[in-house]
Amino acid sequence: LTDKLCFNTFFNYEDMQEITKHFVVCHVDAPGQQAGASQFPQGYQYPSMDQLAAMLPSVVQHFGFKYVIGIGVGAGAYVLAKFALIFPDLVEGLVLMNIDPNGKGWIDWAAAKLSGLTSTLPDLVLSHLFSQEELMNNTELVQSYRQQIGSVVNQFNLQLFLNMYNSRRDLDINRPGTVPNAKTLRCPVMLVVGDNAPAEEGVVECNSKLDPTNTTFLKMADSGGLPQVTQPGKLTEAFKYFLQGMGYITHLKDRRLSGGSVPSASMTRLARSRTASLTSASSVEGTRPRACTHSESSEAMGQINHTMEVSC
Repeated sequence: LTDKLCFNTFFNYEDMQEITKHFVVCHVDAPGQQAGASQFPQGYQYPSMDQLAAMLPSVVQHFGFKYVIGIGVGAGAYVLAKFALIFPDLVEGLVLMNIDPNGKGWIDWAAAKLSGLTSTLPDLVLSHLFSQEELMNNTELVQSYRQQIGSVVNQFNLQLFLNMYNSRRDLDINRPGTVPNAKTLRCPVMLVVGDNAPAEEGVVECNSKLDPTNTTFLKMADSGGLPQVTQPGKLTEAFKYFLQGMGYITHLKDRRLSGGSVPSASMTRLARSRTASLTSASSVEGTRPRACTHSESSEAMGQINHTMEVSC
């Protein structure tokens, strides 16, 4: 998905804008997946999920960030998790929605091939995004996404990306103490999935492989497959507490109260000083397609922190 399809509802939510005042937000689209992208030539070798993760440090360096808090959905969540495993010092925290930590086996590959023969590309993508109930009811949201996926994103590029995502490997993570030399995510992680979402089983398994001392698992009822779109208020509240648990935004202005700032609720500890400068807002260009990025700097006062969203 483009960053707008993935995150506009969430980041335009009023309470979320109170949070993003304190951050620089950088959207990252996978190569060729942004709106209006040129079609890749025939025979183009699309980057693997590992290669996409390896592109992100150049984005971080380009903008002068020291570290980021990553927010990803689906394939974007997988890429961010891989990024954090390879470059742990660049990642302060992760919000991973609808992540599937498992690679695809031969049976999955054959099923995907068969499905590809009988379904349109937008419908294949929708099957990753929405619950069966949402698809059967053909809700307005499903219809809107079907239309936009079919018209906004280049279909040839999207097929290349989907093929590569379906060829991904296991994340190769294990909960500390379960196997010798277990490797897992070291930063705080918030896992999010909607009740009955297609990714529910994968997210539950991912939760079982992470360190429980720094992992929050949020299963959202009545939110379908895209909780950031259908339940932005609940997700914003959870995200706020997640950030406060990391020492950020310990005081937020509550728009419902006339008294201005109010102390944060639970999961709060003393704020730590985190400062960095934004060195450039120009696009990242290179000899090969790179992750398409743009940043949004809001009216931050004092320290500026950074979030990176990966939408795929």
